[in-house]
Amino acid sequence: MVINKKTMIEEKIKTKKLRLEAYQQRELTMLSPAGVQSYGIGSRNVARYNTDLGTVRAAIKELETEIEELENSLNGIRPRKAFGIIPRDI
Repeated sequence: MVINKKTMIEEKIKTKKLRLEAYQQRELTMLSPAGVQSYGIGSRNVARYNTDLGTVRAAIKELETEIEELENSLNGIRPRKAFGIIPRDI
């Protein structure tokens, strides 16, 4: 069975979109009152997330970037190339 490059990219996009959706659901859960564990001893209170919100947001941003890159390669849009210009006196 031969799998072409387009099919592989589409499968990667599908998988990454599922992961992105899971991370977004996790972020929503964390931001709701049910996602925070609160502890209190006397007059002191502490609230904690089960996972780090910054880590979840970083993963979301990374997945969005990866999905965009894969969709661009699927549509034939190449990434920008960096090049330098060296000015010279004549």
